[in-house]
Amino acid sequence: MRARTWATASTGAILASLVAALPVQAAEAAPATRVDLRALDWSSCEDLAPVGEETLECATLTVPMARGDHAASTEGHDATVDLALSRVPATGTAEHTLLVNPGGPGSPGRMWAAHTHQRMSEELREVYDVVSFDPRGVGASTPAVACDPDHFTPARPDTVPDGPAEEAALRERAEAHAQACADNSGPILEHMRTEDTAHDMDAIRAALGVERIDYLGYSYGTYLGTVYSALYPERVRALVLDSVVNPDNPWYESNHVQSRALDRAAGAFFSWVADHDDAYGLGDTGEEVADAYYALRERLGSEPAAGTVGPTELEGAAIVVAYSGRTWPAVASALSAQVNDDDSAPLVGLHEAYGDNADSDNGYAGYLAVQCTDAHWPRDWETWRSDTAAVHEDAPFMAWHNTSYNAPCATWSAPSGDWFRVDDGSYGHPAYTGEALIVHATGDGATPVEGAHSLHRRLTGSALVIEDGGLTHGVALTGNACVDEAVSAYLLDGELPEAAPGADLTCEAGPPPQPRTAQSEPAPDVQRFGPFGLDRASDSPHMVE
Repeated sequence: MRARTWATASTGAILASLVAALPVQAAEAAPATRVDLRALDWSSCEDLAPVGEETLECATLTVPMARGDHAASTEGHDATVDLALSRVPATGTAEHTLLVNPGGPGSPGRMWAAHTHQRMSEELREVYDVVSFDPRGVGASTPAVACDPDHFTPARPDTVPDGPAEEAALRERAEAHAQACADNSGPILEHMRTEDTAHDMDAIRAALGVERIDYLGYSYGTYLGTVYSALYPERVRALVLDSVVNPDNPWYESNHVQSRALDRAAGAFFSWVADHDDAYGLGDTGEEVADAYYALRERLGSEPAAGTVGPTELEGAAIVVAYSGRTWPAVASALSAQVNDDDSAPLVGLHEAYGDNADSDNGYAGYLAVQCTDAHWPRDWETWRSDTAAVHEDAPFMAWHNTSYNAPCATWSAPSGDWFRVDDGSYGHPAYTGEALIVHATGDGATPVEGAHSLHRRLTGSALVIEDGGLTHGVALTGNACVDEAVSAYLLDGELPEAAPGADLTCEAGPPPQPRTAQSEPAPDVQRFGPFGLDRASDSPHMVE
């Protein structure tokens, strides 16, 4: 194992660091955030459900709405944002603070403090306070972004256009939604970039009274952590990045890459269903199961299940197979019931458990507000059409669904900025050079594993842990002993796996799920938070796009 000795600082040094900026390693690094140490008043969380035996506390931190280069140049420069925070204290004497982000963007994060603390080893729980937060504009943080809660009223229009008229309707629907976001969100819409949230993170760190923070980010949270560590390299003690968003691909390109990965993950699911044809009766080859799925999708276009589950609702529920193998039995059972028995109840239940509804408005608004302004998007629809058609030809599972989800960015009102690139500083922001731990599963359908290797090359002090054969988007602290031991060793002692070609440590994934034939059995409690977020499961520590 590679090891380092964690540096410690006296209380006086910590306090001094909070009132004066430390020298930084590069011109791109940001100065330390000055925050009133009395800013956080922790109390019981009145609006959050308890999680096991965890002691969940809540607080609010006020930060400037306008950040960085926009601090005095845009609307809202003198306004503030109230960030909703949560904390689970260490079971012993707290020595470190772990800040957690579940991804998204647009995902509320406060429940993550409890979920993460609950799944930690006793050694980690004893010495770590775990803190999370609802990012600006999202959840209980105010002001909140909003668009149109009726956008998800079922059955929605098919995301795959059948001709010019349907494609024009898709564009008009996306344009109207972008306008609704502009009308209903206020000035915060111009202050939702990842860099803004990274500055908020440093305000949280300062308000907690810690000189350096430990960070665990899943999915989009890996990009947030990458940006934070580039802006505030002196403020990072440990950096764990799980299920990596490729830092080389701005969001428009990233979504097309993701569509191909989602299709590969769907192919793995179809093959698994075929292996259990005696249970599901949808075909004994992956191709036959895929044909059954797409035939059902077409039929739902004219006959939505129970009048509510059309092709778009089917996609919104079925996409979870690319985020977690745990969902496969429930999805397969619902498809089987609909195709073989014309029984809509399981499919409707799947949509209610996994699909979007009126409550999704804030999360979707938060997702768009970040994605549409983090980087530049094509403003001409011909580019969207041709690129999506090319992907759809090879990877039809979610190509148009992904484009439909992101299409409001084509006419987004708030100005977009340049993609925050990290490298050696030659054409982007100098990447964090300290030690970090990157974790990824080879079968992750939401963030292709190539992104982990790319970030590993960018973060020269990082180690890469790969779960070989893993199907889960979000691997750390989910029960794989090999992965969890590597994470614990790094957080506790600063030990990283020895450097090796490719992955520094390869951990074998657990077996695929067993079929579930009882169609009335409820689906596992899994909720997707945006395309680049985690799933939340009752027996899993992570939530995710």
